[in-house]
Amino acid sequence: QVQLVESGGGLVQAGGSLRLSCAASGRTFDNYATGWFRQAPGKAREFVASIIWSGEAIMYANSVKGRFTISRDNAKNTVYLQMNSLKPEDTGVYYCAVDLPPRVILGKSNYWGQGTQVTVSS
Repeated sequence: QVQLVESGGGLVQAGGSLRLSCAASGRTFDNYATGWFRQAPGKAREFVASIIWSGEAIMYANSVKGRFTISRDNAKNTVYLQMNSLKPEDTGVYYCAVDLPPRVILGKSNYWGQGTQVTVSS
């Protein structure tokens, strides 16, 4: 059984930074991707970024390009999301998801974490 645990959320002022972590366990993840998604109150969940476990393929939503950086530590089965220059519109619950790349990109992963709250004050 795959388990994903997110951490690193919190309250930060606009312009600040946070680093989220997604620790995965329960299987091997070769050829899988990890994605970060977020959901603001009253809004649909949206894709933020993704990375392939065994490769360098990385994608970002246009809204976070140049501000967020996704990275991985395969030895720790952990994926990070470094978020800089945060804006109030980045506020939401951030989820990580793991699955084959097409399912991650489409938001149809079978494995999701419990989410971590990120709040950016103006």
